[in-house]
Amino acid sequence: MKILYGVQGTGNGHISRARLMAEAFSRRNDVEVDYLFSGRDADAYFDMDIFAHYQSKRGLSFVTESGAVHHFKTIKSAKLVEFMRDVRKLDLNSYDLVLNDFEPISAWAAKNQNIPSLSISHQAAFACTVPTEAQSIIDKWLTRHFAPTQYALGVHWYHFNQAIIPPFVPEGLCQRASTSAKTQNLIDFTLVYLPFEEPLQIQQVLQPLSEHRFYCYHPDVQYPFIEQNIHWFPPSKSGFHEALSACKKVIASGGFELATECLSLGKAILMKPLTGQFEQYSNAYMLRQLGISDTLFSLNTDDIEEWLNNHHATKINFPSNADCFIDWIIAGNWSDTETICQQLWQQVEFPDEVSKKLSKVSAISI
Repeated sequence: MKILYGVQGTGNGHISRARLMAEAFSRRNDVEVDYLFSGRDADAYFDMDIFAHYQSKRGLSFVTESGAVHHFKTIKSAKLVEFMRDVRKLDLNSYDLVLNDFEPISAWAAKNQNIPSLSISHQAAFACTVPTEAQSIIDKWLTRHFAPTQYALGVHWYHFNQAIIPPFVPEGLCQRASTSAKTQNLIDFTLVYLPFEEPLQIQQVLQPLSEHRFYCYHPDVQYPFIEQNIHWFPPSKSGFHEALSACKKVIASGGFELATECLSLGKAILMKPLTGQFEQYSNAYMLRQLGISDTLFSLNTDDIEEWLNNHHATKINFPSNADCFIDWIIAGNWSDTETICQQLWQQVEFPDEVSKKLSKVSAISI
């Protein structure tokens, strides 16, 4: 089977999920996969070796400013003529399937060329009946039509008895955390990942907390440096995962993949959703309902200090081996989502207190 895997490159979460799948695909000899990324400047990607000779297109994305989606600049930056040209030029005749993680060029090209397409994304879960917060009519429309596919599987922390699978976590992540805890048990720091906030604002909020040490990864940082109690780092997959494994607490945006890794490792997490991004608000809302995470609605020192002094952590075991999922993809019966959903959810282990709250979250009017 030959697959084109289209990946939304705006956030690192989509790329992290694709990276895990790419590692699993690379161990197979019964499938060939090419990769197409859009939504980010070509020179802004990093640690992409696993994708070999991937394609990079401009695609469609949103523009952020000071921790919020800037709607006017988002519309202004959209190059619709270029987007439509890329859709027309993408030749899919040699592919048996387009696998899609909210990437619009490959999705629309597959639709136009009648090539089978399968969405596997967190966004696809929001096309189901799941808890949401701050979702507008426009958000609902975009969720369904931004990257339309013939078949879809959502990815979420719970199935809600629908076509939703659990997230995968990188193999060895928990083992790496155990090793880091033994070798770095004298280091107590909080990992900070707020890529949509201005570094200066982060600095102003964290520096007054002088008794705490922070490791901040940010796309605007060019090289590592230390400024009082803040250690700054540029983007790095390996460096970030090592810091994630060694830390005890995480302050992050409302992205799905990082929150999933925090849950898998049992790290306390404080979420600061990107203003104007309903998906991140909904992620924070669900974890808040389960008593897993607190939400920071604006960057301020007092709320962060309160959380640092009263945080708690929850550990959930999600699957790490994607082989059975790839078997299901290759089998080609993509309308039968129930089989793979049951198979994967059997591998998830929720703490008792979370299991009890899940029934209440499921019953919320949404």
